Amino acid sequence: MGDFNKILKSLRISKGLTQDELSKILKVSRSTVGMYEKGDREPDYETLESIADYFNVSIDYLLGRETTTVRLINPITTIAAHFDGTEYTEEQLNRIKAFAAFIKAEEKK
Repeated sequence: MGDFNKILKSLRISKGLTQDELSKILKVSRSTVGMYEKGDREPDYETLESIADYFNVSIDYLLGRETTTVRLINPITTIAAHFDGTEYTEEQLNRIKAFAAFIKAEEKK
């Protein structure tokens, strides 16, 4: 799964979580989280979805298939975006906000 093990560990540490705390959140054993981080085991699809949802990243990001993350905190009023340590331009942020509004409108149909 590419760099999943490194990405998971980095996300866990960035949230200040222990393996034990993350295991409780994901409803798996602590040793399972340890095996994920060592690359000895891979999560099933449902667990991968749970990890992506908890850390607010895409599954492609978790799998190392993309390096861009866009985190929508509150798509109506606040958007935080990150791209490899550089900020988006104002125009790009406006496009992201417009896309978030489009997605919200689609949900209402």
